[in-house]
Amino acid sequence: MKSQGKLAAAMEPSVMVMPIAYPLDDFYARAHLTLPPIKKVRGEDVPEPWRSLLVHHDDMTPTLEAFHGQTIHIRVLRSETREVYYFREVVLHLDGTGEPVEFGAIKINLALFPPQARKLVLEEHEPLGHILKSRGIAHTSRPKAFFQIKSDALINGALALPASTILYGRRNTLSDSQHRPLAEIVEILPPPRS
Repeated sequence: MKSQGKLAAAMEPSVMVMPIAYPLDDFYARAHLTLPPIKKVRGEDVPEPWRSLLVHHDDMTPTLEAFHGQTIHIRVLRSETREVYYFREVVLHLDGTGEPVEFGAIKINLALFPPQARKLVLEEHEPLGHILKSRGIAHTSRPKAFFQIKSDALINGALALPASTILYGRRNTLSDSQHRPLAEIVEILPPPRS
């Protein structure tokens, strides 16, 4: 029996949490990939236009929709449910052009959502920001860190980038009115298109 336990442990991915990159680091660990170089930066050191899009206490979906003048939908790359937590790795695309405007990873506490909102989350069609707004779920957005990251093959593929480049992102927590974490999010934005 002990050898079976060791075998099962060996097959489980080694998940090392890197607070600035969680839950993205969890997805990388489970895929047996190495997280690309990431460095914490101060909000005021994030260059424009990333700073306007990242350094605030608003939800990302409406911020990106206002910036691009189009609504957004999601494409789920990977998802998994663990007890009451739902994890997904996604790309946000503009509805009009299909252009990718964010790559991210999110951990959602399903237990804190009303049944209809929980159903919408699990259907994997709408960004979380849309669901929170349409269902009138009171929440706050609190960025915990801003960072610079060098894109790798996974991020390049998700954001349709031709080569590795320096990108910027944030680690954000959405909390309900009782200050309980609804979601932990890593949001990475592509470079501005010319």
